[in-house]
Amino acid sequence: MSGGLFRESIRDLVPYEPGKPVEAVQRELGLDRVVKLASNEGPFPPFAAALEAIERAASELNRYPDGGVYSLRAALAERHGVALEQVVVAAGADGVLDLLSQATLDPGDDIVCGWPSFASYVLFAAKLGAASRKVPLVDDTYDLDGLLAAIGPRTKLVYVCHPNNPTGTGNGRAALARFLDEVPEHVLVVLDQAYFEYIDDPDYADGIKEHFKAGRRVVVLRTFSKIYGLAGLRVGYGIAPADVVVATSKVRRAFDVTATAQVAALASLDGHEEIARRRATNAVGRIQLEGIFREHGLEPAGPALGNFLYADVGDGRAVFEQLLQQGVIVRPLAGFGAPGAIRVTVGTAEENAVFAAALGHVLSGVSS
Repeated sequence: MSGGLFRESIRDLVPYEPGKPVEAVQRELGLDRVVKLASNEGPFPPFAAALEAIERAASELNRYPDGGVYSLRAALAERHGVALEQVVVAAGADGVLDLLSQATLDPGDDIVCGWPSFASYVLFAAKLGAASRKVPLVDDTYDLDGLLAAIGPRTKLVYVCHPNNPTGTGNGRAALARFLDEVPEHVLVVLDQAYFEYIDDPDYADGIKEHFKAGRRVVVLRTFSKIYGLAGLRVGYGIAPADVVVATSKVRRAFDVTATAQVAALASLDGHEEIARRRATNAVGRIQLEGIFREHGLEPAGPALGNFLYADVGDGRAVFEQLLQQGVIVRPLAGFGAPGAIRVTVGTAEENAVFAAALGHVLSGVSS
């Protein structure tokens, strides 16, 4: 009966396969404990100020949220030294990507990105009938020269995932600046810095300070889902040229960012000391996780900059399933373009130790 009902552009898309809730995995496999290291949320809870803001907002949840996200946008504009009209907020950085795609892409247009990389770049384009030019990584890192060579007359968006999800690698300051200077004027560059607050590499560029505010035509993405501990509320933002923000406002839903997400994000902005503590804790955990991989004969991609590691294990889906039997959830990466690899989020020291034991069981062929 569906006949010609559904759009041709979505025919070959595969629905997103969400991971099972921890409680369901425990129940189905008869496990006392399950450690989730799959989604890069990190082990940190929301800031105390964010929880207090959520509690205060709860009594007014019978009202719609501020559709313009004014208070949060104003605070972000002040924080980054940009105009209010240059800030777009959506349901996660992923939500900003969706708005950018809707605002720019027609059937027959294309986007350019590295591959393997964040699958939403490709999926959002495909939904709109646009093509994706996927440029293979070099040493697990974005090939910026390859991106430039792939740009065509109908390219609208070029994505630089920085650091790249899922490999965790980034491009140096000078290389990124040179790339941005060489991108043709008809193309909008989206610099995805969702893991920005985790980075302590001195050669890593702040896209807002060093590129957007320098006048380059670039959209820089950030999120509250990672180090801020608000993944469950879905709130992210982009700093973008004013005409880009206006275009996204034409395609966004009126009340896309919930009231609790807005107040929690706003209350989190002053947590500088806690951000620094979490960054340092993550760096220690990342080193621990790197050692675990190497102890088991696996070499993670690197240097990794965020809160996750990527490693080729031969058959990512099989290793995922085997680790699941041991009570550890990681991310198989076929959907990211890397079927032979897994991505593992940095957990607490205890969670990393659980992963180490589980990986040892799996790689040695021990089932229990």
